[in-house]
Amino acid sequence: MRTELFFIHFLVIIHLAKVVKPAVEFTNIICTSLDKTFSDFEYCYLKSINRTYKYFSLKVNLFKVPITSVKINLALYKRFNGYKPFLYNVTFDACKFLMNRKSQPVSLYFYEFFSSVSNMNHSCPYDHDLIMEKLTTDIINHRFTKILPFPDGDYMIKMHWFAYDINRAVFQIYFTKK
Repeated sequence: MRTELFFIHFLVIIHLAKVVKPAVEFTNIICTSLDKTFSDFEYCYLKSINRTYKYFSLKVNLFKVPITSVKINLALYKRFNGYKPFLYNVTFDACKFLMNRKSQPVSLYFYEFFSSVSNMNHSCPYDHDLIMEKLTTDIINHRFTKILPFPDGDYMIKMHWFAYDINRAVFQIYFTKK
């Protein structure tokens, strides 16, 4: 009886260890403002709570509001002797996307991401700072493991934020898929 109980506890612990370990883990974040008279990052950081739980937060101060025209170029890179383009490179009108998220073809990929921006729940014009708090790997983990399985490796998502067709900021998030 005691051996069976030990074996059951052992199996439960192994299962929990497997469930707790994320398939995707953030490794770095870089936020660069290209026009500091237009916008600047008040903070942009990656925080590690423990070995399995990391999140990032950022706040963008907007200095020339209201903003009525925003485009985003989003590209996925995989590390092969340096980071090389991999699978996605899409540019979309963020104002149109936020006005009608469900009907946009890009919404399949970015709906969850933009929903996580705590004060980006409406369309243009934007007359306030943008805040993203405690975004975990859950969104990326779900897309990279459940919807379209990606090979293991190091990846980078790079976003260029354009306002009025001028590149204003670059956001890079690095992660590893195990």
